[in-house]
Amino acid sequence: MNDQPNIVFVMSDQHRADVMGCAGDPVVKTPNMDRLAGEGIRFERAYCQGPLCMPARASMLTERYVRDHGVFENGSQVSDGTPTFLQKLRDAGYYTCEIGKMHLWPHGQVHEKNVSAMRDLLVTYGFDEPIETVGKLASRAHDTVYTDYLREKGLLDRYRDFIGSFRHGGNAKGAAAWQAEPCPLALEDYADAWHGARAAKWIEDYSRRQPFFLWVGFPGPHDPWDAPAEALEQYRHAEIPLPRSLNLPAVPQSGPFNVFLNAFLMYSDSATMTDEAITEMRRAYYANVTVIDTGLGRIVEALQKKGILDNTWIVYASDHGEMMGEHRMVTKMVFYEPSVRVPMIVRPPGGAPARTVQEPVQLMDLAATFREIAGAAALEQSAANSLVPSLAGDREPVALDALPSENFGFSMFLTDRYKLVVYEDTCEPGQLFDLLEDPAEDRNLCGDPNHAGLVERLVKDHAQPFLATRPLRPHPTLVDRQGLRGRRAPK
Repeated sequence: MNDQPNIVFVMSDQHRADVMGCAGDPVVKTPNMDRLAGEGIRFERAYCQGPLCMPARASMLTERYVRDHGVFENGSQVSDGTPTFLQKLRDAGYYTCEIGKMHLWPHGQVHEKNVSAMRDLLVTYGFDEPIETVGKLASRAHDTVYTDYLREKGLLDRYRDFIGSFRHGGNAKGAAAWQAEPCPLALEDYADAWHGARAAKWIEDYSRRQPFFLWVGFPGPHDPWDAPAEALEQYRHAEIPLPRSLNLPAVPQSGPFNVFLNAFLMYSDSATMTDEAITEMRRAYYANVTVIDTGLGRIVEALQKKGILDNTWIVYASDHGEMMGEHRMVTKMVFYEPSVRVPMIVRPPGGAPARTVQEPVQLMDLAATFREIAGAAALEQSAANSLVPSLAGDREPVALDALPSENFGFSMFLTDRYKLVVYEDTCEPGQLFDLLEDPAEDRNLCGDPNHAGLVERLVKDHAQPFLATRPLRPHPTLVDRQGLRGRRAPK
């Protein structure tokens, strides 16, 4: 047995924090996630550093906030030469491998047909062995080991015809963003099932004497809502709960928050999103999550068969959440709890008494945790805090005065009770929610004269100091592109 433990980090894409049995969801079937939580520590309030794929993942990679690494949308990547936690693990003697969707470069925008052409970049970031794939939608433009698998089985054209009918924010054939349609592939050939099997095989075949760090990136449960019929069947007769709130957000007549909120209401096709559409979308989402849970179970089983489960840390998390009909919105990018909060479960080697931590933590804290587990050196300019002391029960996680999250030129600041969202360029407040009195985030307190003093204090104490440093922005923001003209909100 190695003195240094192995680490398996399983990251799904767009899994909201409360859609697990162990998090209290009464319908979803997640026995393997529940088992990990029953043998480890679940963080109830884990937040991503940007509720969008690349900002969140870049923060995880670099242990920096979005404004410091510059990936504030999905159109740029971390600059060459930026230190990463993976490099420190490799320096500490770990063999680092990734299998699946990492999304550390702009999928669909880089003109490389085969993702193997990006290998050198991923090695620079710190992976010894990149086995890169892309998300479901990006698989139209890129060849990967997964599309190679489909091609060998004669399924690729059929799959790409199906995926090609979808686009972000709606369907190219006229269907809306909330449309749910089963993937025509058999369950064993479906993307998330393949990724679970491929990761399990890698573990079974691993023969190096080095401890390993394995990062597994599931493409789901990211949209489109395409769970194959076999996975969907177990939820066919389930009573699917509607969201906590179906109220549309209050949209100002003009200004940056008019642009921001309306962009995502239109992206979500909120104006046509019925309760029935939400129900069927959520049904498919539950099935997508269960496919990933099964893949996670295969990974744990492979560790057990290999005889290394008791010398391996297993961590499950997601890059960001999913609105799934809350406020009649889908996907992510906004700063509501379902979008910005993520699942986070840590199972130490051999397991531990089950415990739930309620204090807010950052997703990128996991990177600092991995470094401490590995005995690796500190990372330059890290803004992450290792969770190892709180995993051991010695103390609670480091408490931030206000936990930030950023994307599209907007920032969220989460205190113990309140959530403030501001436009970064001017510190103009746009949303304030009292999470204690209004957990559904229905009542925006910005503009309420009774809370004017609170807004002013939160801006002064948290937003202004954090935003004082000029952000790295390699391209214009959403507001820069669209201007501050008023846009009509969906009715």
